[in-house]
Amino acid sequence: MNIYKEIEAEINAASNIVITAHKSADGDSIGSSLGLLYFIEKLGKKAVVCHPDKAPDFLHWLDTSAVLLMEENEEEVIEQMQKADLIFCLDYNATNRVGPEMQVLLEEATCKKIMIDHHLNPEEFSTITLSETSASSTSQLIVDLIEKSGNLELLDEKIGIPLYVGILTDTGSFRFNSVKPRTHEVLAKILAAGVQHHLIHEKLSDNNTESRLRLQGFAMSEKLEILYEQNVGIISLSKGELAKYNYKKGDTDSLANIVLSIKGIKAAIVFTERDGIIKISFRSKGSENPVNVLAKEHFNGGGHANASGGMSDLTIKETLEKLKGLIPQYFQK
Repeated sequence: MNIYKEIEAEINAASNIVITAHKSADGDSIGSSLGLLYFIEKLGKKAVVCHPDKAPDFLHWLDTSAVLLMEENEEEVIEQMQKADLIFCLDYNATNRVGPEMQVLLEEATCKKIMIDHHLNPEEFSTITLSETSASSTSQLIVDLIEKSGNLELLDEKIGIPLYVGILTDTGSFRFNSVKPRTHEVLAKILAAGVQHHLIHEKLSDNNTESRLRLQGFAMSEKLEILYEQNVGIISLSKGELAKYNYKKGDTDSLANIVLSIKGIKAAIVFTERDGIIKISFRSKGSENPVNVLAKEHFNGGGHANASGGMSDLTIKETLEKLKGLIPQYFQK
C-alpha cells in the first residue's frame, strides 16, 4: 500500500478527524485545511478544522467560518482534540508551530497523527509523515493525496479553490523557485476541475482597504532603509505606526515582496511590533541568497530558503541594530 492509500485508509477508519495547521495562518495553511476538509467530506466522512488563530482578512472570502479557533473557541477546540482518533498536521514540521496552547493538546493526544508538509527538517511526532520539501506548498501535496490515492474524480471546484489559493500564495504568485513542472501539472488538474483562476486572483488582489494601502505607502516612503553594500531592504513598523493606519492582520504581508521588486534588491526584511514581540518576515531572490539560516540562527525562526519568518524580544531599535550587524555575514554585494 502506498502512503496515499494508507492515508485514505486512515480517513475511512476514523470517527473523529481533526485538521490542524500552524499559528499565524496564511494562504497555504487555510487552503490545505479547507481542501482536505472538503475531500474528506467527499469520501463520506466528517472532520473539523481547528486552528490556533484567525486567518488574515484577505482570505475571509473563503469559508473560514468552518474553522474553529483556539483563540475564540478554546473549550470546543479542546473537546475536539481530546476526542479525536485521527489528527492531521498540515503545513508545519514541529509541534511548537501550533502555539503553546494547542501544542499541549497535540502532544497529549494519543491518537494517530498524519503530517503533510513541505518544510525542511520535520520532527518525528507523527504516525504517518508525508514530507516533500521540493513541493511548492502543502496544498500541492493535498492534490497529490487526492490523485495518488485514486480519487482524482472527486476533485471539484469546491475542493480546488482553496487548494489553488494555497499554491498561489505560497509561491508568491508562482514566482518562487519552489515552482516546478509538477506544480503546473497540479494546477492544470485544479483548473480542469472547474476552478476559475482569474476570479481567485481578483478576490485576492482587488480587496485592498484604504488604510492598508496608506500603511504600505507610509512604509515604503518613510520607513524603507536600503543597505546598498549588500542590496538588502529593511522596513520596521512600530505598534504605534500600525495603529495609526488601523492595522489588520495581513496588511503588511506583501511589503517584503514590494521591496524585492526594487531593481537590484536581493533580500527584504520587514519588522512589525505585534503581540508584545517583533515579528519578522524574510524574503529573498535566488539560491545564493537564502534567508532561512539567518532566521533560524539568530531570530528563533526558519522556513524556506527564500521565504522565512522569525521573531525578536528586543526593541525595534535593538533588533534593527542586531540585524544590520549580521547582514554583511549573510549577504555579499
